[in-house]
Amino acid sequence: MSELIESMREEQRRYEDGQHRPLKSYAAVMGLYGAAVAGLVALGRVTGRRLPEAVRPLDIALMAITTHKLARMIAKDPVTSPIRAPFTRYKGVSGPSELTEEVRGTGARKAVGELLTCPFCTAQWVATGYAAGLVFAPRFTRVAGTTMTAVAAADWLQLVYKRLLIQADETSG
Repeated sequence: MSELIESMREEQRRYEDGQHRPLKSYAAVMGLYGAAVAGLVALGRVTGRRLPEAVRPLDIALMAITTHKLARMIAKDPVTSPIRAPFTRYKGVSGPSELTEEVRGTGARKAVGELLTCPFCTAQWVATGYAAGLVFAPRFTRVAGTTMTAVAAADWLQLVYKRLLIQADETSG
């Protein structure tokens, strides 16, 4: 057993190449995600919930846009920075209503910080929550998805509007 453990440690050292990478903590985060999905599946079976026969195109669109918006809100929004603060350090503004933060700490703190500051990483969790919502509370989930989709569309319109103002200033100047 000790040979196996030492072999795993050696693989980790080779992988890290002198950089600290919290592989055990990443594995724990993946395990937590897997356990959450397994728990949702078990809860669905116990309560008699079934997966939909098909996912409607509108549900896919709402899920995609909601996932995008919520993942960015969790990972970048100034208002959600208290969630990230134990795992990050403020570095500045990176775009309209978005922050740049540096992940701090080691081990689990670093792994959670990387998850919470990465909209691509956070999106997996958000999409899974949305899918579970379609099984357990489809009406509420669709209303929440519609709301987040409207917020995302409003964000995009704000950016387009700002760009048009800049273009108008450049043209008139």
